[in-house]
Amino acid sequence: MASPSTDKGAMDDTAERARRARGTCPFLTTKQAAFHLGLSPSTLKGMRARGEGPVCRLHGRAWHYHIDDIEAWSNAGKRGGKRG
Repeated sequence: MASPSTDKGAMDDTAERARRARGTCPFLTTKQAAFHLGLSPSTLKGMRARGEGPVCRLHGRAWHYHIDDIEAWSNAGKRGGKRG
């Protein structure tokens, strides 16, 4: 059986890894993803309901968007433009 000090060290390590993950998480909420795309959250929600927009995932009761999926969706809609 692990000693209490070993258990505390493991808990401290887990807490530290969780803290770092929260600060660098690649998943965005609907509000964050909408801001990133220049859309309103309600527009992004409507797109999700219609099966449009970036790929999203249900984590618990909240929808999240991975930054790579947001970028891929945005890049797929690129159009050439005339440069002035």
